[in-house]
Amino acid sequence: MVALNIQNQSTMHKIMLVLAAFIVSFTISSQEKNEEALIKNVIETFFDGFHKGDSSIVSKTLHKNIKIQTTNTTKEGKNVLKDETRDQLLKAIAAKKPTQKFFEKLLSYNIKIDGNLASVWTPYEFFYNDTFSHCGANSFQLFNNNGTWEIIFIVDMRRRDDCSYLQK
Repeated sequence: MVALNIQNQSTMHKIMLVLAAFIVSFTISSQEKNEEALIKNVIETFFDGFHKGDSSIVSKTLHKNIKIQTTNTTKEGKNVLKDETRDQLLKAIAAKKPTQKFFEKLLSYNIKIDGNLASVWTPYEFFYNDTFSHCGANSFQLFNNNGTWEIIFIVDMRRRDDCSYLQK
């Protein structure tokens, strides 16, 4: 009888450990999904402001010390990397005329998170006044600034050819 009672306690202890591990795993998974949603919302807010030409919306998504770069290949085949400041980006967005229509169609989000750092990869197609202009990918780095995710680095790649893979 004592052996049976010890065996039942051992089995119960194992069940409790498995249950606790499941709960912890589920909680962590839920927290990660919540953080992914918050991060995706920052990117969507950035593009909402960009499409509207509203620099004040975009500004709220950017860290004060953001680094911004663009890369492309020239007609001569030379790879180029250009830097832009936060102020230059915001002024360019604010200068959008009401007759201009910008639409960057994000094709997917690949979000990776480690603590207060997140990386987001977004392939895209860009349309100017409803006409296809170019394609490429954005790479965003975000920092969780004490509860608020902010974009600390953006680099985008632009090209006009070889975009068919994006339209699948």
